This record gives sequence, C-alpha cells and structure tokens, in this order.
Amino acid sequence: MSYQPPIKDILFNLTALSQWPVVSGLPEYSEIDLSDATTALETLGRFCTSTLQPLGADGDATGAQLKDGVVVMPDGYHDAYEAFVDMGWQSLAHSPDHGGMGLPRAVGAAATEILNASDMSFGLCPLLTDGAIEALDITGSDAQKARYLPKLITGEWSGTMNLTEPQAGSDLGRVRTKAVPQDGGSFRLSGTKIFITYGDHEMSQNIIHLVLARTPGAPDGPKGLSLFVVPKFLVDDDGGLGARNNVNCISIEHKLGVRASPTAVLEYDGATGFLVGQENRGLDHMFVMMTAARFAVGVQGVGLADRAYQQALAQAQERVQSRPVDGSSTDAVPIIQHPDVHRMLMHMRALVEGGRALVAATAGWLDLARRGPEDIRGKADEMSEFLVPLVKGYCTEQAVNVASLAVQVHGGMGFIEETGIARLYRDARILPIYEGTTAIQANDLLGRKVLRNGGDVARRFAEMIAETEDELRRAGDTATAVADRLQAARAEFDASLAFLLDAAPDDPNTAYAGSVPFLMLTGALAVGWQLARALLAADAARAQGVDPDFMTRKIATAAFYAHHILPDCAGQRARITAGADSLLSAAL
Repeated sequence: MSYQPPIKDILFNLTALSQWPVVSGLPEYSEIDLSDATTALETLGRFCTSTLQPLGADGDATGAQLKDGVVVMPDGYHDAYEAFVDMGWQSLAHSPDHGGMGLPRAVGAAATEILNASDMSFGLCPLLTDGAIEALDITGSDAQKARYLPKLITGEWSGTMNLTEPQAGSDLGRVRTKAVPQDGGSFRLSGTKIFITYGDHEMSQNIIHLVLARTPGAPDGPKGLSLFVVPKFLVDDDGGLGARNNVNCISIEHKLGVRASPTAVLEYDGATGFLVGQENRGLDHMFVMMTAARFAVGVQGVGLADRAYQQALAQAQERVQSRPVDGSSTDAVPIIQHPDVHRMLMHMRALVEGGRALVAATAGWLDLARRGPEDIRGKADEMSEFLVPLVKGYCTEQAVNVASLAVQVHGGMGFIEETGIARLYRDARILPIYEGTTAIQANDLLGRKVLRNGGDVARRFAEMIAETEDELRRAGDTATAVADRLQAARAEFDASLAFLLDAAPDDPNTAYAGSVPFLMLTGALAVGWQLARALLAADAARAQGVDPDFMTRKIATAAFYAHHILPDCAGQRARITAGADSLLSAAL
C-alpha cells in the first residue's frame, strides 16, 4: 500500500503543541505563516510519495555497493537526490542568512518524518547534512560558514559525522585519529573512522566531513578532542571545488537494514582539515551536531512507525479471516473486527501519534532555546535538553515495537519479504542503536539532565504535567479519566526521581541500573502529557464544530494511551526502585 503523509495530524500538532503562537511571532519567523508550512509539507509529501517511496524495495534488495573504489547507489537514488536538491528541500528549516527557507524547527521535523517514512535509507543523507549545518552554524567561524553553509543548505553538498573508530565506539575518549598542524593554519588528519553514514557516494558534488581528532600534546580522554571540517574535495576561496582530499572509502558495511544507505569505513591519510571552534573543545562542538542528529533519529522513529501502522491498518481492513467472537456474523470478517487486532492497531496508533506530539512540543522548545526572548531562552534550553533524549530513546524503542506489531498483524505474510513489512522491521532495529544507544540516552538523561541540576528541571517537567491535569479536570468525563491516569503515572515518576536522587551520590550502580527504565517511564509520561494537551485542543475545536470526526479521533487516541500505555509506568518504577539488587547481584 502507498504511504500517505499525515499532513492533517502534523498541522494539528504544529498549532496545538509546538507553542506556535510564540514561535511564529519570533523575529526570525515573522514573515512565515501557517499556510507557508502547509504548502511546503503538502508539496514535499507529494514528492516523497511519487519519487522516494518507490525506491525502497529495490534499494533494500540491491543496497549501496563499493565498486573499484567508488560507492554506487541503487538505481533511482541519484536522480531522486538531484530532484530533492532542485526543489530546495534541504533548505526548509535553515537560516535565510545562508540561503535557507527559514521555517520553524517543528516544520523541519515534520519534513524529516515524511522523508524517512517514505524511504529511511534516502532520508539519512539529508538528516546528517542537517546536523552538519547546525554544527557549523553554531560553532564555525564566519569564514567557514560562508565557505560551506550555502552549498550544504542547498543540498549540493552533503555532510557527515565522524566519531566512531574500531577501538572507540561510544567511548570517544579512545579516539586515536591524529590532527597535525600545518603552516597556514590547516591540519593533516590521519586515522580510520567507521560507521560513517553516507561517508562516500556520488549523489552530491562534495561531502563535508566533521571529524573528531586529537592534536599533538592534547590531554588524554575526551577533553583532548578537537573538531575539524574535512571536505572530500578541497574548496577554493571562490567556492569552487579544488583537489581531491586524502580521505577514501575503503569498505562499506553489509547491514541488517537501511541497506541503500552507504555506511562507510573512511581512511584519512594526511587529509587536509580545518579546526572548528576551539582546540580541545571538539566534543562540546560535536555535541551540537549529535543533539540535532539524536532528535532527528527520534523523528525517524515516528516516521517509520507511522509507515508500519498505515500498512498494518490496510492489511487488517482487507484481510478476511474467522468469524467474530460476538456471533454478529456467520461469515469470516476483516480481521480489524477482532478485538486483539483492534488492540494492536490502537496501540500502534497511540504510539505513533504520541511520538509525533512529543516531537512537535520538543521542536517548539528547541526553537525558543535558540531564538526566543532572553528571559525565556534559558528555561527553554533546559527543557529542550531534557526532552531530546526522550524523543531519541523512547520514540526509537517504540518504533521497533510498532514495526513488530505490524508484522504480527500481517500474520505469516509479515514474515515474507514481498509484503515490505519485514523491511520496515529490519530498518527500525538500527534506530535505538545509532547516534547513541538507548542506554547512552538514559545515562545522559539521568546524569546530565537530572543529577547535574539536582532534579530541578525534572521537577519543573512534572509541575507542568500537573497543570495540564488541572485543565483536564475542567473538561469533562473523558478528560478527567485521562487526568487520573496521568496523575498516577506522574506519581510513579516522582517516586522514581526521589529514589534516584537519593541513591546516585553513594550508590551510582544502583541509580544507573534504573536509568533505562527511568527513560522509558519519563518518555511514556511525556507522551501521555502531550496527548493530553492534544485532547484539550481537540475538545475545544470539536465544541466549535471544527472537523468533529478528526477531533473525536484525537480524543480517543489520548484516552487509549492513558488507559493502556501509561499504566506501564508502574512497572518501570518497580524496576527502578526495587530491581537493582537482583540485577547487580546476578552472575553472568
């Protein structure tokens, strides 16, 4: 079946959850209105369904290949990328100062969702380019911005992130790539980087690598890393392409999923690079790109989950099997009429729409943190930093669950490659791994976002949820029932937070044994909160006669999530507060 971009739901979230009145009123967005966002997303959706979606099956079957030192993409990808660039899609949410369209981040996130739902292998290339743009825009010099950003923003050039090495996966303190200073201010980089998404290909005219490396005499560990920009082709002062740099793809990985995305091993052999920002501050600078990429990978999870849900829904509406258990028909009926199939589909829908709601809300906070008034920028930054690991960790784990349920709804045919659902399941499995595993997101949430400030931001998060509960209790019986479930889940969060704050100083192993359950509890609560806000907005709109069928559907989704998914928070609290001893004492 054909993927249908969920434009109506995206626009609902944009206006109801992303703080659109505040964000759209910022000076940077003063000339943007909702009709601009609508037109852009609808046009992008048509491009994705007509041009990108058909690439997926053949791209998966063929995969990217390395032939005679050249990465060869599957048929159709080069032409699709050229069309993508010609239509200006890479520029959607980037600054007009360097040629971007300048739309808010929530619109950019929606575009990322649509792109990756259409074909995640293709979507990974612009995703990494977006991250490189953000890193250079925030940490690069004026000269570097002028040299690289215009072509990256058009998509004529693509970008990569080079962190991982054979001996240094998530432990970046073990990075060994060397950067030796040269006369004139450049550096020569030597070393090997692995797992580099779109590390080499022929679709773009140039590839701008952002590379972590160590200068002579730098401190050991992560504090001795610096960030360098290393173009595949050196760039002349007039912006033209010069000599080929000494960075080469020596192999590409053979993967479980996203097979059309070339995951490269890159060899730097005295390649010319240029320092970005301050020496020995590379990890801080790279974290700008990592944060952008982590948020975008969470958005990928929402997009892939929606694609899987749409296909499972179509299958359930068409597949006729067995008589209904209530005896309402003596003939076999479409399986959507069977209670457990209905349960699986509603579970999928709630996770998809809930993830999309959390993304929209987080995007609003990110925009306010970067561009908001000075008096709210600090608190917006804290809240966005708190929410990003939830978007990445929770939404990607749930994407795997949704894809698995989609296989289940298909029954035996879900295990057969021709249906395409098996491919989505395989593609989904990378999401909780790359750009920082779920455990890394959980450690980041607990260590940097909770313990570092004594739980202040986490308590503010809970206070905002309590305010939403009060609003729900004034909005009718369904909303009050959702408020009760939200309050119960918040109580589990509060108890878990208190336990972790107490345990961490003297017994960090006990605290971090509960870090992933805490992320999953907090993620489930955050999604429930945003769906509750969506319920309030939908209830108000329905009362005014606005699209009542759609608004009723939104209310039903929030109610289902509250009653069927929020109760899982109790189990997560038990793992956090009572599970450490059995976990840590067990011999392996």
